[in-house]
Amino acid sequence: MSRLPGWLAGMGASLTRIGEHLEERRTEAAMDGMPDLVVPDVVVPEAVPSARGNVPPPPSYAPAIAARPDPVAAIPWGIRVAAEAGWRLLVLAGTLWVLIRVISAVQLVVLAFVAALLVTALLQPTVARLKRLGLPRGLATAVTAVAGFVVMGLVGWFVVWQVMDNLDDLSDRVRDGIEELKRWLLDSPFHVTEQQINDIAKNLSDTIGTNTEEITSAGLQGVTVMVEILTGMLLAMFSTLFLLYDGKRIWQWVLKLVPAQAREGVAGAGPRAWRTLTAYVRGTVIVALIDAIFIGLGIYFLDVPMAVPLAVFIFLFAFIPLVGAVVSGALAVVVALVTQGVFTALMVLIVVLAVQQIEGHVLQPFILGRAVRVHPLAVVLAVAAGGMTAGIGGAVVAVPLVAVTNTVVGYLRAYSKEQTLRAAQPQHSVVATELAPAPVPVTPGAQEE
Repeated sequence: MSRLPGWLAGMGASLTRIGEHLEERRTEAAMDGMPDLVVPDVVVPEAVPSARGNVPPPPSYAPAIAARPDPVAAIPWGIRVAAEAGWRLLVLAGTLWVLIRVISAVQLVVLAFVAALLVTALLQPTVARLKRLGLPRGLATAVTAVAGFVVMGLVGWFVVWQVMDNLDDLSDRVRDGIEELKRWLLDSPFHVTEQQINDIAKNLSDTIGTNTEEITSAGLQGVTVMVEILTGMLLAMFSTLFLLYDGKRIWQWVLKLVPAQAREGVAGAGPRAWRTLTAYVRGTVIVALIDAIFIGLGIYFLDVPMAVPLAVFIFLFAFIPLVGAVVSGALAVVVALVTQGVFTALMVLIVVLAVQQIEGHVLQPFILGRAVRVHPLAVVLAVAAGGMTAGIGGAVVAVPLVAVTNTVVGYLRAYSKEQTLRAAQPQHSVVATELAPAPVPVTPGAQEE
């Protein structure tokens, strides 16, 4: 009995070997019966084309079905270009909208800084001249700034003094002019009656009486505007001092904010923009001074009251292109009309138009030159956009902004073309160009220092 388990185990192993042997014989017999049949363990890729080759072709009457094209290739090329340009324009428009909103929120600060830039462009040559004479930078800046602010303050005081001194005489002359206009209307062929004139005067009086509250609120708003103007003047004064004293370092700090890839182009465009701004400010001051002198002399010899204040107003309004000349000339004509009559007003109009024609066709092209030449349509649109955005201040800074932008864009376009040509040169030419000494960027005002 002790040998029985071992015998059973041996019999099981023998039966297993016999089964395996029979399975091998059965497999060999099957292979001998089908010699061309190959059963691979893995599907061979080369077998796929042979299988496809056995598929019968479609009948001749079956319609041809073209493969669907790529969706990108199905869109016309013009639409793709328009779409690519469209989303970029949308991004640019959104950026400009956000920028305009930010500028509108801090409008007072922006206008004060731009005014400081204009004053700095006017006073910077004086600072450089004083430094060449041996004065330290701080003392030269202080002397120039104080002298400039004193001169501007004296001009403002003189205008106010002249207006207040001639106000009584002007009111009497205006009253006499209104009476003369009334008599002319009565004798004119328009058949205007005295009752109609009295009704118009009564309606004006009633309108003023019923709108007293609005006039009072407008006066309060005028006080607020005066406070804002004084604040802006203080900001402009401090900004002018720092720009005159430390303009070079401020420009270098601004360059550090520009990405490294564009820093060289911006460094080259900055001095050219500054020269354009300086030329514009100097030329505008000279042209405005000539207009004020000659129109003021014409008004003085025609015996129009307040000739000097009107000349100062003409000088100030000359900084608003196109619109300023029209407004100041119309003011002079109206004062002449109500004080001296129709003939004197016509003579003042002739003087104003003659001086403005000489200014537009002779003085501006000769004094301003090609550096700030802007198309008249661009001037009109810039003044309109600036006035709608920021009022009188926006109209004043619109044209110099367009002139500076034109200069910067032109330089960057030329610089980009030069970089492209330099990159397209052979390797030895590129190496020679890179080894050449690069010009040192000139900062605004550095040429005068």
